[in-house]
Amino acid sequence: MSATLVNPEVKIRVSSVLNKDVKQFGKQHMFDLEDETCWNSDADQSGKPQWVMLEFPKPVQIQEIKIRFQGGFVSQNCCLLGNIAEKKMEKIFEFSPEDNSLLQTFPLSHHVPVTIIRLLFSHSTDFYGRFTVYLLDFIGDVCS
Repeated sequence: MSATLVNPEVKIRVSSVLNKDVKQFGKQHMFDLEDETCWNSDADQSGKPQWVMLEFPKPVQIQEIKIRFQGGFVSQNCCLLGNIAEKKMEKIFEFSPEDNSLLQTFPLSHHVPVTIIRLLFSHSTDFYGRFTVYLLDFIGDVCS
């Protein structure tokens, strides 16, 4: 049965944190299920996408992505990369969230086993290129 794949054993990294204030805007806030806390990326000065990377202890198959941005700080284009068959990172799925503060769900069209994923955020609706994520979840199954 499919369930959240995020747990304390999953290693999580992010590209940046607003003003390096990890206590207030750190990666942990995307997964704490609190409505008032969030991850804030720093402003984009380089033109490179911001990202969240997860490393799972065992291979997983992701069936859907759930995400809740802060309206006005939304990625207009998201791309999920994964190390399919433990090779280099390849594109698995691409989606375009709406610019709002609602929880959005994106079912994946195909499910491939991965141990590392990177979700890229590009083209922010914020003038300075920042992204604000209140909730991020990956639903699927651990491979046996």
